[in-house]
Amino acid sequence: MDYRYLGNSGLKISEITYGNWLTHGSQVENDMATRCVQAALEAGISTFDTADVYANTKAETVLGEALKGERRESLEIFTKVYWPTGPGGKNDTGLSRKHVMESINGSLQRLQTDYVDLYQAHRYDTETPLEETMQAFADIVRQGKALYIGVSEWTADQIREGVRLSKELGFQLISSQPQYSMLWRVIEDEVVPTSAELGVSQIVWSPIAQGVLTGKYQPGQAPPEGSRATDEKGGADMIKRFMNDDVLTRVQGLKPIADEAGLTMAQLAVAWVLQNDNVAAALVGASRPEQVHENVKAAGVRLEPELMDQIDEVLGDVVERDPGKTAETAPRERVA
Repeated sequence: MDYRYLGNSGLKISEITYGNWLTHGSQVENDMATRCVQAALEAGISTFDTADVYANTKAETVLGEALKGERRESLEIFTKVYWPTGPGGKNDTGLSRKHVMESINGSLQRLQTDYVDLYQAHRYDTETPLEETMQAFADIVRQGKALYIGVSEWTADQIREGVRLSKELGFQLISSQPQYSMLWRVIEDEVVPTSAELGVSQIVWSPIAQGVLTGKYQPGQAPPEGSRATDEKGGADMIKRFMNDDVLTRVQGLKPIADEAGLTMAQLAVAWVLQNDNVAAALVGASRPEQVHENVKAAGVRLEPELMDQIDEVLGDVVERDPGKTAETAPRERVA
């Protein structure tokens, strides 16, 4: 495992970061989730990413139990705030001071820790003044409940304003957590250069494009039973954008490239994102320990420039590059 600095900070994280978005507390039994976390630790993964909204707070609880007994100083634990939690009342969502301050306390209790290393705004809140949100984050950092602050799926302009306010308030905003993969490159033209200028790193989610880049979905064939594309509660809606024959045919063309590199298609996908500018870590989930062992083989891999060019040639115009998609896919108003 390799470790990288997160943004313009002294914090190092594992370049493969374990995320429990669609597994812990919902798809995977708790004992299996614990086995996956143990497999991650054994593989050298020290960084774990979750959110209060995952399985409506249950994912944090499962992760806290799985990490109990580990040396806290050897771990980097990340969580997030924004989406509705609890019964979904009028103040159970968003980035108001009330919701942020209450949410950090709930997250710390469920994670069984006194602090998180990174506390992230899970989306941009159009209904709360940014100054209010950033002041709440500043207070949380001063209270020692979070060491650093990050954001997820913010536009370049939103990141710039967030960093400006964080400097005024005396804390560090050091990370952005966007979707990024060979197929979804909307951050490259605006978010990445802005972040690089401001000392912010990317922690990217869905580097395997919700499983599409494993090659398991075949053009002209129904998705395999039990796969994410068939699970309406487990991300089927998000994967739809890639489930057409043109994309799936192009993806099959990546297999010879993976073979040449001595990697599985999933490992190729993770290695690809880790090689791109401004990426500190790739978030990878697992429902079985074997998946963890396979995914970590992408750590430290260097792909030759010729292979990177071949990937671009194979995928061609099915790659989504429109930077406007970040704003387009963001919530226009709070979900409550």
